[in-house]
Amino acid sequence: MSVLLLRLAGPLQAWGAASRFAYRHTEIAPTKSGVLGLLAAAKGIRRTEPLTELLGLSFGVRIDQPGQVVRDFQVARTLDGRTSMPLTYRYYLADACFLAAVSGPDELLAGLHEALLNPHFPLYLGRRSCPPAGPVSLGVHSGTLMDALAHWPWQASPWHQRKAPPQVTLTILRDAQSADREVELLRDQPVTFDPAHRQHEWRAVVRTSTEIVNPTAGSPPAVDDHEPMSVLGG
Repeated sequence: MSVLLLRLAGPLQAWGAASRFAYRHTEIAPTKSGVLGLLAAAKGIRRTEPLTELLGLSFGVRIDQPGQVVRDFQVARTLDGRTSMPLTYRYYLADACFLAAVSGPDELLAGLHEALLNPHFPLYLGRRSCPPAGPVSLGVHSGTLMDALAHWPWQASPWHQRKAPPQVTLTILRDAQSADREVELLRDQPVTFDPAHRQHEWRAVVRTSTEIVNPTAGSPPAVDDHEPMSVLGG
């Protein structure tokens, strides 16, 4: 059993599972449909093409840095400027970081890792206005999905880690298994991304947690050696 790990971090992210009309909401963590869409983009799978090889992947995500929900709004007018379009509200996660994991056949995961290193289409974190900050793939590793999410080093930003205690409790959201009793339902299991008839099914999700060591607890703030006025010195 192998797991492909992804670090999903950026100034803004947006992972909608129930957006409608003028309100485009975001979940508190990456959705399965959003992450599979990112992998499909890396592989060069177009929206109108089947997702067959990706649909069997198991999925989980750890909330390493929850960030903050922010709201934006957009206005638009027709080309002639005479008619205003409805005001739309869009919600984002700012300064968030997540550890996502997918498990499946080794050959498929290896191909996805290579695709993420050299993606066919641009990668984004839920919406096209949300590019990732830095490399996405952390590589393919042996073990189970839950073991990886429970033990992989904390991926939060250094400034966030310095403010946290020596050990932190992180929330994990993963696909439910047959033995799980307490589950939540989220409509983010993609069937097709085809714009003409986009379809998603309900997915059973289990919420759990893990304890992770904070490697920078108590560290002093980083020293900023940047002195812009030095260029004016005589």
